[in-house]
Amino acid sequence: MPPSEPRFDELLAGARRLVVHLEMRDVYTVPDEADDYRQWRETGERDVDPTSAYWAPWVGMVRAATARGVAMRRVRIVSEPVSDYIRYEHAGTVVNLFAGEEVRWLPRHQAVGLLLPALDGWLFDDQLLLNHFTGAGKWAEPPLELRTEPDLVKAYAHAVEAVWERAVPHDQYEIR
Repeated sequence: MPPSEPRFDELLAGARRLVVHLEMRDVYTVPDEADDYRQWRETGERDVDPTSAYWAPWVGMVRAATARGVAMRRVRIVSEPVSDYIRYEHAGTVVNLFAGEEVRWLPRHQAVGLLLPALDGWLFDDQLLLNHFTGAGKWAEPPLELRTEPDLVKAYAHAVEAVWERAVPHDQYEIR
């Protein structure tokens, strides 16, 4: 698998123990969310139907992973007051939970003292998929980078675990 073109679905299908996603940006402007985000901004309504065309592929992948015993976690570090985009994410998190993910939120001011990675990323057991974004939150080139060096993966996992331990479960996090 070339490092610039990792297949997310294959990495998720190959996971056996733990998948963790660290999100640290206050705004993402990726194309696959553009229509849904625009609709939410215009109406205040978010697609939260796990069987919708927007959500069904994700729900299916997560459910397949958790059915094999994989724990799936997502942790978001956010600035407060939160951006509109974070409000949008928060409104849709009910589907992540329905699919089988555990989701936690950490206000950025509560991350003081933690050594954080430079990039968002996904841990798939012993593999790290880094997400590269521009300053405006668009995908950079290359958008994804697969790394497997044991020391790097271990350091990233340690940082993410420290964030996870400090973060607040979704049902306890109040948007500010």
